[in-house]
Amino acid sequence: MTDWTDFTVFDEAIAWEEAQTALEEAELSDGLPMVPPTRRRLEAMLANVADPDRSYGQLPPLFGEITPRGVAYNCVLAGCRPAELPVVLTAAAACIETQFNILGILTTTGTACVATVVHGPITSALGMNGGTNTLGPGNRANACIGRAIALVMRNIGGARAGIGDMATMGQPGKYSFCFAESSEAVLPSFAVRQGLPPEANALTVLGVSGSAEILPAGDPASPEVILQPFALAMTTSVAVCSMARRNERGEQVILLPPEMANQIVRHGWDIGRVQDWLYEASLAHDPQGAAASPRGIHVILTGGAGMKMTHLPLWGGGTAPITTPIIRL
Repeated sequence: MTDWTDFTVFDEAIAWEEAQTALEEAELSDGLPMVPPTRRRLEAMLANVADPDRSYGQLPPLFGEITPRGVAYNCVLAGCRPAELPVVLTAAAACIETQFNILGILTTTGTACVATVVHGPITSALGMNGGTNTLGPGNRANACIGRAIALVMRNIGGARAGIGDMATMGQPGKYSFCFAESSEAVLPSFAVRQGLPPEANALTVLGVSGSAEILPAGDPASPEVILQPFALAMTTSVAVCSMARRNERGEQVILLPPEMANQIVRHGWDIGRVQDWLYEASLAHDPQGAAASPRGIHVILTGGAGMKMTHLPLWGGGTAPITTPIIRL
């Protein structure tokens, strides 16, 4: 684990300012201050990794090799702890699945970025936030894991502005976009609905174009009132992005806070009924609907108290969520 000859590694005594300047000059920086990658920090990150140079594939657009060593380096830069390395590595490996279309996501002139949802007991073990302000600041694990994934896209994949990343505007999610699924068992876990066992530690990568706040259409006394604005939001996102020009509809992701999920469940609705209703409701706004099928509308439980919900429009250029168990290192 001692071969760091291909990486910029600093002496423990280096001044903070000097390290920042050197990292910027090496084009490793995302613009925010970075943790200086010293040998001690790097070795600690890889302490429990059996094969640090094992390849998990090549990451577009410049096809850098995804290895635990390379991912660990970016985890150090982002401020991650060693226990978070498997999450970042798994996310990177999931992104190169063909259906995810990471090449398109990273090189588009649009606003697409990688968002990561973590499922299972690992979210509690890492101290991740799936409650109040789940998509916002304040939680170290969410922020650092998301930032490390973004740095991997930049420093291993080569998605640097003007080189691999050609976004006209970009979006804040390109810095960090990671959150935990709620541990409240109001609805079956998204990972379980994708075929994984309830106790599995897993994650889902999403290629998203941003986020939109959604409120119920009125007093949230019924599932229909809660869900109706999602039907309009989904079809609106189709209409204003390149998805409208495609022959086929893709998939949709909505985030429900526990309070709204509880209200829906109290009326006897399950996930299947929610998906069916949303699909049918979207047909009223678009004859093709908002998704390829009802099962292409994905509902993820996360967030704190309150009625505010979120729509995560997937990139209109074509992408599909990828759910996979966390890699064991």
